[in-house]
Amino acid sequence: MDEYQKERNKQIEEAVIESYKQEEEMMILVFAQWCVNNGLDPAELYMQAYPDQQSNERLQQVQKLIVSKEEAGDIPDDTVLGVLSMFGNDDLAMVVSEAIAARK
Repeated sequence: MDEYQKERNKQIEEAVIESYKQEEEMMILVFAQWCVNNGLDPAELYMQAYPDQQSNERLQQVQKLIVSKEEAGDIPDDTVLGVLSMFGNDDLAMVVSEAIAARK
């Protein structure tokens, strides 16, 4: 493999990583906005799912982007559960499912 190909592979890898980070941030935003729309604290639900983690810096950053329930569009329960599952956040999806069950 020549230097050009190595550099090209590195650029592709970096682009894939950046894309994943952006998609993950969107997942966090969907989760956090869903929480606000349903009168729940995103940080509290996150801690229930992942009690061994002190805090989630990305969740804290994303919370700056959350709008009021009135400004936000509706986020169906299935959407937030699907997004969490897509990123392998099964523990958080379980906590969200429990919150949905408690609401009904």
